[in-house]
Amino acid sequence: MRKQWTTHRDARSRTGRADTLAAPEPGLVRRSAPPEAELELLVHGVGGTTPEEMLGDPRTVRVTGDDTAAVFRRAEDVQAGEGTRDEPVQEAYVWCNLTSGDSSRALWLLLLPFMVVNLAHWMRPAATGRHRAVRLYGLLVRLAALTLTVLLVAAACEVALDLVAWQCAGVQPCAHRHPWLTFLAPHASAAPGGHGTWWSLPGRRLALAALVPTALTVLLWYLSRRTWSAYESHRPMSHDPEPDTDGSALARPGFWYGRRLVARLRAAHTAAALLTVAAAVATPAVRFDHRPGGSAALDTLGRLLTASLLTCAAVVLGVVCRRGRSENRLDERLDRHVVRLLPFGALALLLLTVAYAGWARPGWRSTGRLPGDPAFGALMLAQGLLVVTLAVVAGYLHHRSPDPRAGMRGLGGPAVALLACALGGVMSGGVAQRVADWLDGTRALLPGPPVLLTWQASTIPPVLAVLLLLAARLGLGTARLARTERDRIRHEHPGEPEDPGRTRAIAHVRAMATLTDRAPLVVAVLAVTTLVLGAVALAGALATGKTPDGAARPAYDVVQAVAETAQTLGSWLVGLGFVLFVTWGRRAYKDASARRTIGILWDVGTFWPRAAHPFAPPCYAERAVPDLTWRMATWTHRTGGRLVLSGHSQGSVLAAAAAWQLPPSVRGRIALLTYGSPLERLYGRWFPAHFGPPALAALHHDVACWGNLYRRTDPIGGPVRVPGATTPEVDHAPLQDPLAYGRTPAHPLPAPILGHSDYPADPAFAHLRAHLLSRLRPPLPGPRPKPDRPGEDGNGTG
Repeated sequence: MRKQWTTHRDARSRTGRADTLAAPEPGLVRRSAPPEAELELLVHGVGGTTPEEMLGDPRTVRVTGDDTAAVFRRAEDVQAGEGTRDEPVQEAYVWCNLTSGDSSRALWLLLLPFMVVNLAHWMRPAATGRHRAVRLYGLLVRLAALTLTVLLVAAACEVALDLVAWQCAGVQPCAHRHPWLTFLAPHASAAPGGHGTWWSLPGRRLALAALVPTALTVLLWYLSRRTWSAYESHRPMSHDPEPDTDGSALARPGFWYGRRLVARLRAAHTAAALLTVAAAVATPAVRFDHRPGGSAALDTLGRLLTASLLTCAAVVLGVVCRRGRSENRLDERLDRHVVRLLPFGALALLLLTVAYAGWARPGWRSTGRLPGDPAFGALMLAQGLLVVTLAVVAGYLHHRSPDPRAGMRGLGGPAVALLACALGGVMSGGVAQRVADWLDGTRALLPGPPVLLTWQASTIPPVLAVLLLLAARLGLGTARLARTERDRIRHEHPGEPEDPGRTRAIAHVRAMATLTDRAPLVVAVLAVTTLVLGAVALAGALATGKTPDGAARPAYDVVQAVAETAQTLGSWLVGLGFVLFVTWGRRAYKDASARRTIGILWDVGTFWPRAAHPFAPPCYAERAVPDLTWRMATWTHRTGGRLVLSGHSQGSVLAAAAAWQLPPSVRGRIALLTYGSPLERLYGRWFPAHFGPPALAALHHDVACWGNLYRRTDPIGGPVRVPGATTPEVDHAPLQDPLAYGRTPAHPLPAPILGHSDYPADPAFAHLRAHLLSRLRPPLPGPRPKPDRPGEDGNGTG
């Protein structure tokens, strides 16, 4: 989906002053400038490109910005400045390094479930006047995001504390298979209930192993803190709130400035992660001390520690539930007491827990699985209840303000939240299964991971089978559509000799492009299948306490065979997925091209601010939108000129967001040119509250003029379908693709099928841009009549 830019330039006059590209200082009067000054600000799409490709010139100069995001011009334009010319001066805003930069971006693969659940926050249905339901929707998503943090850290505890420190290190044959664990293993010659080394006590082994999930928590906190400084700390341009409530929330002054909420959520999620580690360490020690005949002093300490952990957990829930986003104004305050005290309080409790668990307890040995297996079942049940409640709220909002174009009838957010929870469960189970197989290849020495994780892995083959059936159905439908398109293509080129191969190729590309519109069906089927199989897995694990093959042994042979096959195949698939995940991350760490591929995924998934999960990949728009807004506002303020904001693909979404953030006086002097735009096809359907029909209609009303180009062969871009658009319409007729069916004098070689790329190569692009500029230019005034007497005008009035 990389954008290929083609620029055709004529000879232009170079008169007037050079653009200093500096923001006006407060209190300065705007300088005068030629009224003919015109600028086209180009914004590229996903995957990024170079300024040389965007501007069609090998000599470009960075005029403002840094190595992360910057604005470029042709060198000759910088020297000549603005003046009278046939075409506007072009500038290229390059933002690809915001998502596909250095090798540390490969670590963002670990944050995929967090990114997905954060998307669910922004996918709520549009609802006017339903403020309580909207707040409840946001609260439910934030709680689901909190369970994902706890699940990730619990999975790390399962691996480090249970499988390694509790199970393998407590069994001599397993510990001797891994020499790095021998110092933790009890000696065979030790007396009953005794141990060999200082570290061989179960509590001390757990305390040492707790370093792994604690380090993971610190890493997540560090990534969030570092990206918070680089992204959320960029202050957007201040302007008064929009009085029109029917438009998009993207026009609010504080929409792209969520630093206060991110700081609060980061503190709460960090504390929740540390409390999860503390609970995993404390639970077996508390249970041992609570037995009859145990130490009364340690039992009392355990009860006090448990009460402290529960109290701190309640505070974390209160912080998450108390406050959502503040968008109506620039909220520059930080809840410093919460941000500082909550994580440090949880860390202090973790240190106390480690000291408590490390106390010597005669007769304490590690057998079986680590106590606390029901925690995974409780997490899965909580996630299921949250998703179901979220679906009820989303259905209510959609029913109150129906939008026929909304994906899944407004249930896209709950479906995506469910998939995020399922993805987190699969990743957790995959890591646990692979580590268990690595520690005990024979599966005879260790009990292994919790039963629920095995049940979750067993649901993967049925999910894949359903997806294969769905893919077969979509494939048949695409083939039928391709046959229909062949007849249409023949009628589109009358009088030209038919080329069956050419016709089939064009029809195939058009049919494949329509698969994007079938995404709601895919997500709906996947979400329903995941919900049903997840409920079956939870019920089976809680009811039997055995793995699927063990639970099916009393049943018929067919049931046993199905259960064993699903469990074995699921384990292999989880392992394969985990290996591919690690391999991809390793390759992305070393290979810039692989990092670019990952960057494309983040371009689509991280457009939105971190409103639900602070550990999600950062929102690049919180840097890009203020950049574009400041550039447009300062240029129009300095020159008084007219500006065409030109965006391709994801760049059109950034362009629309930046236009919304402009003051109304500037917004009315902007022409918006979008091409290959997913504004309605993707964002309008999946994010109806922010890009629905009322929002797009308000944007069309506020900007001076808007033109949109698309192709039937484009799988991403499409018409914006602005409701009630006046003449001339926003959407241009679908562009011809390819530009020529056969060989012509203008195209002696076969013209390529462009699809999503190279929109400026079409002649309609230059025509539409010229049309928008003509609508921006005021009509030339006629000559003023000479007054009859000094001080009088042509009508004889003074």
